[in-house]
Amino acid sequence: MVLLEFSMSPLGKGESVSEFVARSLDIIDKSGLAYQLTPMGTILEGEWSEVMAVVTACFATMSADCNRISTQIRIDYRANAKGRLKGKVESVQKKLGRKLST
Repeated sequence: MVLLEFSMSPLGKGESVSEFVARSLDIIDKSGLAYQLTPMGTILEGEWSEVMAVVTACFATMSADCNRISTQIRIDYRANAKGRLKGKVESVQKKLGRKLST
């Protein structure tokens, strides 16, 4: 399974790009993959082909009316591991003995 963290935003579209980010989040939400939205990006969990298909769909949608796009992607692969989106956070919280702001 893969955890993929990415952010994608258009350049040259003004100070606020939430309209474009919202279109990507619509694709992500409808994908059926587990995800976590953060203020600086989104984390997806799934098989390599699944998460990359979502990123590709987001890019295709954004590139339809954006001539320049900035994208950052980080990928963490671990064979035979599921539920890492929540499990990694829970593991750290257990070691600390308290809940953290997530």
